[in-house]
Amino acid sequence: MGIDRIIAEAGVAKATFYKHFPSKDELVLAYIEEQDRLGRAAVAVLPKQPPREMIAAIMGRIGEAVVVGGWRGCPFLNAAAEYPDPASPVRRAIDARRTWYHDSLRDLLAEDGDPAPSITASLLVALSDGLLESAYLDDPEKIPALVREGIARLLNRG
Repeated sequence: MGIDRIIAEAGVAKATFYKHFPSKDELVLAYIEEQDRLGRAAVAVLPKQPPREMIAAIMGRIGEAVVVGGWRGCPFLNAAAEYPDPASPVRRAIDARRTWYHDSLRDLLAEDGDPAPSITASLLVALSDGLLESAYLDDPEKIPALVREGIARLLNRG
């Protein structure tokens, strides 16, 4: 989407827009920070449940997000592809989001007695990344079932 279209859809004057976002990087950073805030808020309002159910609820948001229509891939992964420099503010915001997500899963896994919660959390993050991109490249309607199946397989400790 071009900047002129963004300005037109925002319904603001160009000068006002550029006053708030002097560069593309600042606009992308604001978008990433807002997506992160919304995601954390959505997790924060989930009803308290046992750890496995919380993990399922958190990851279940993937299935909810991708089936509403117009899914174009994970905003964090898409932005990371555009901002490969780990020192850029955009990439630092993405990394902070990923750390929060990983650590949230790790803490729930530890509470559930997982013998290697950090490794299992990393696998769940990788599963999340793959499902978010698969929803864009393949049939998003299949993602909710894949989320459930992936969680069941990763957390099945016999």
